[in-house]
Amino acid sequence: MSVTAARGFVASGVAAGVKESGARDLALVAADPAGPVAGAATFTTNLAAAAPVQLSRTHLAASGGRTAAIVLNSGCANAATGAQGMEAARRTAALVAGSLGVGVDEVLVCSTGLIGIHLPLDRIEAGIPDLVAQLGPGREDAAHAAEAILTTDTHAKEVVVERAGFTVGGMAKGAGMIAPNMATMLAVLTTDALVAPDLLAAALRTAVASSFNELTVDGCTSTNDTVAVLASGQGDAVEPDDLVEALTAACQDLAFQLAEDAEGTTRVVRVRVAGARTGDDARRAARTVAESNLVKTSLYGADPYWGRVVSELGASGAAFDLDLVRVCYGPTLVFAEGLEVPHDRGTVASYLAAPVVEIVCDLGLGSGDATVLSTDLGPGYIEENMRTS
Repeated sequence: MSVTAARGFVASGVAAGVKESGARDLALVAADPAGPVAGAATFTTNLAAAAPVQLSRTHLAASGGRTAAIVLNSGCANAATGAQGMEAARRTAALVAGSLGVGVDEVLVCSTGLIGIHLPLDRIEAGIPDLVAQLGPGREDAAHAAEAILTTDTHAKEVVVERAGFTVGGMAKGAGMIAPNMATMLAVLTTDALVAPDLLAAALRTAVASSFNELTVDGCTSTNDTVAVLASGQGDAVEPDDLVEALTAACQDLAFQLAEDAEGTTRVVRVRVAGARTGDDARRAARTVAESNLVKTSLYGADPYWGRVVSELGASGAAFDLDLVRVCYGPTLVFAEGLEVPHDRGTVASYLAAPVVEIVCDLGLGSGDATVLSTDLGPGYIEENMRTS
């Protein structure tokens, strides 16, 4: 039931008319009974942050990490929209707060869609009463919310992680403009774990660092990225490590779903760099390979050309010695000691045609290790993004 799987939460999703298609485009996740619970979020590092991101940051700080609800719209990012956009975000929060009987600072706002377009506030205002009236704890209620946040996604992304004494549920959206430096889309997580806001925030940061922050589709960081979590406290008190593990599992599952459904994607790739001098070097090298258009297009063609991988490793800025590098496509070693290793090219090509593949690089310089989740790059991505859509 994703965001309603944990005790103490209700959700809804309606068609408010933000999308001209008539699809669901307004979602709400709220504590039940209505009132503030522990809340935390991580936001985009893009300095062109959208109005809802700016407002939600302010609200979290003002409430001391106490949040009652998260309202999300798709079809309009409400980014680069000036004072009018900020007022639209504030008004959205105020309407939800008034309907639920909670403080305005206890409502977070998220938007996703095209930049530079003003949010049709009249449609949001008209849709919120229905949105609140339809709140429910059921599987269908959660599904409606997950559907309402989609843009170019082809399907909803939901997850449930159950642990002894508590549950984590979540939903996410994101198909393009994905390059992490926080998180790269919208995601809402809920848990019934009993946890203080500061510990919840720390756990979320750790979970995001090893999930959404290790995902890149196109190297583009959005203006609206938000990952938020609410904890109702209706379950057991939890050890911090247990909460981190469960949140991480949920975030990693959602991140993989985002990669699978990325614009134009035909396969998901894990790029692992081991043997780096430092952890930062490993991340830098892995990201450089994962975001390389040359590597990504070769993956689309299932072409086992290791030269592109080695070249990107050398250009990444990580400490590098060509004679120490080893590169594998899956289980097959293709490059070592500065030279190609004899291998069956057809076998590697067949491996690269699978829906999920792995490139493993060992720099031979230390113990630094990092994995980045990425995708191939094909005509579908260009078709989606060569015009405003």
